[in-house]
Amino acid sequence: MTSTSSERFGLDGKVAIITGAGKGIGAAIARVFAAAGADCVLTARSESDLEAVAAEVSDLGARALVIAADVNDLDALAEIVSHTVREFGGIDIVVNNAGGSMSRPFLDTTVAQLEKSFHFNVSAPFELVRLAVPHMLERGGGVVCNIGSVAGRNAVRNSLTHSLTKAALEQLTRLMAVELAPRIRVNGVLPGAVETDSLRMYLSSMDPSIRDAMHANTAMRRNGLPDDIADAVLYLCSPASSWVTGQCLAVDGMANGDLIPKVTTDL
Repeated sequence: MTSTSSERFGLDGKVAIITGAGKGIGAAIARVFAAAGADCVLTARSESDLEAVAAEVSDLGARALVIAADVNDLDALAEIVSHTVREFGGIDIVVNNAGGSMSRPFLDTTVAQLEKSFHFNVSAPFELVRLAVPHMLERGGGVVCNIGSVAGRNAVRNSLTHSLTKAALEQLTRLMAVELAPRIRVNGVLPGAVETDSLRMYLSSMDPSIRDAMHANTAMRRNGLPDDIADAVLYLCSPASSWVTGQCLAVDGMANGDLIPKVTTDL
């Protein structure tokens, strides 16, 4: 019997951990997952943000568990996993959405800054997945989705720590996929310029022509929305992508390079 689209893209009975779930892309992923039937474990540093998203998840008929935590704290990751298992009985999906860094020019970048960015963007996702995998296997398997960035595929001045560590996360995604197959699939989504609160705040301080230039340099003639990323994550975490692993899908409107304007200075 042919399955319906709701079955192929459904997450009924699944338990998903979503980091950085308090706003923006993470909150959109939680809403899309809840609408597809998944119970959502929401984690970020701001409990008030998480509670607002949890209310939306509940309104969509799914259960929500709020865990205020900083994913940079590896002990907190262990508690996220154990708390999830205590409350919901297991783990099926991990979405590593939390991440980011403030890049500086090469000669202004220190080893400490580089290592801090690696910890946030690479070590924390690695450790959360490592801790979650045994619980996924107890349920027969699972899915991981890492949120990277198209910046990891570009070489743009003054983007060193962000671009480098997002490139490392993309390779980590492929390595985890080959190590954990066939019972656990691991994929990634690479957003382009997405209209989150932080991007809107940044662009509001710039000349309006900057936003116009970003649109003009994108084939789809607009910046992305959090739901654009969330829908791609849903596909990669649903049965519809059951033969897809080790892939990193760029969701950037076919942008022409790094669209976030930066000041460049020749040496």
